[in-house]
Amino acid sequence: MRKPPAKLDTEGLAAYALRTLGARSLSTGELRQRLRRKAERLGDVEGVIARMRDHGYLNDRQFAETFAAARRDNQGLGQARVLRELRVRRVASGVAEQAVRNAYQETNEAALAEAYLARKFRNKDLASELQDPKNLASAYRRLRYAGFGSAASIRMLKRYAAQAEELASGEESQDEEAGGHHE
Repeated sequence: MRKPPAKLDTEGLAAYALRTLGARSLSTGELRQRLRRKAERLGDVEGVIARMRDHGYLNDRQFAETFAAARRDNQGLGQARVLRELRVRRVASGVAEQAVRNAYQETNEAALAEAYLARKFRNKDLASELQDPKNLASAYRRLRYAGFGSAASIRMLKRYAAQAEELASGEESQDEEAGGHHE
């Protein structure tokens, strides 16, 4: 039978924090969560976090900016998706919003959305593919899930299919049926 892992004292927590941050960049909230699971005394966690910040190993603003730029450049994701992911990574809302705003301020959202769809429909002719209403609706859902705004998604899809305008009215009627609640 395996015995449970030993809990760590302050020095053990600091060493664990350094190893963890050396392997992967984390937000303060993520590191705090991991340290709490390992801590012998929960009171030690904040002291270790303060040490990591003081030594420059932990910086949520820098983490969020790097994360947002990487998601924009490497995955071509929209702002809403990146903001959602930063919140899941336990970055404070204000820090996350500022980082996303900075990362996307020079970005053409419609062009980013078009590049995203081109990758998703890589081996297909997008113009003929989007003539089918099912494919058009699917492309719209993909864009929304990827974090692109409704208006930008429809504006981009209208280049390929006249029916794209109907996608917004379908979303609005679904919102009304659900009691007008918006995400």
